[in-house]
Amino acid sequence: MNKLLLQIFAIILLFFCIWFALSKIDWVSVFKIEQTTSNTEKKLGDLFWELIQKSQKEAYSKQVTSTIDSLVSKICESNDIDKSTVKVHIIENSEVNAFALPNKHLILYTGLILASANEAELCGVISHELAHMEKNHVMKKLIKEVGLSVLISMTAGKGGTDIIRGAAKHLSSSAYDRNLEKEADIAAVDYMVKANIDPEAFANFLYQFVDSESREGHLMTWVSTHPGSRERAEYIIEYSKGKSKKSESILTQASWEKLKAILIDSEI
Repeated sequence: MNKLLLQIFAIILLFFCIWFALSKIDWVSVFKIEQTTSNTEKKLGDLFWELIQKSQKEAYSKQVTSTIDSLVSKICESNDIDKSTVKVHIIENSEVNAFALPNKHLILYTGLILASANEAELCGVISHELAHMEKNHVMKKLIKEVGLSVLISMTAGKGGTDIIRGAAKHLSSSAYDRNLEKEADIAAVDYMVKANIDPEAFANFLYQFVDSESREGHLMTWVSTHPGSRERAEYIIEYSKGKSKKSESILTQASWEKLKAILIDSEI
């Protein structure tokens, strides 16, 4: 009996010793998963952006690009985000839409800029998309819904144009899961507060679509693919309570009006 107990004790002890030893091994490094994912992300970002460039018109007006860049720079600098890694692209499209691609490509549609009543509302959406980037939501979504092996095959030239196009469309026209969307909204509030932008402007942007999102979803992709606008606006306001409401303009009113005038003219 004693011998049996000793054997059982030895087996249990051996199990925990092996478990402890294995837990100390950096399996990510061993299998180079992190490096593989990083390389895949960069290649995917380039593939997706190349596809968008061929199918949509990019806004090249210096006035437009420099104005938007100043907003993105302010948010990044205030939140210790390396602005040099963020690639901002403005697409001439009437849809109210913005989305992030792998490797920190930020896509903003001119329709979204025109739908923003002021710079603070636009900064709310920009902050939301930057949060998706910083929290690695983009790759998490792709790996979950497409699969890492498929993504790797795409970057190796084995995926086919249709698969690449489908994955890119998925990022531009479908939501992340509810938890990731809320995490990005909450992070956006923090980003705005640190940049001295009133986060309630983000909630106001969402509130304006509460009544019309079901009727005009085809024109408001960014809004219609996310959780309900009213729900989001309410928890953004709730989370903002007690936080600094200090608001400092990044652009002059003249610069903001000039930006919208240029975009309106380009749509005529």
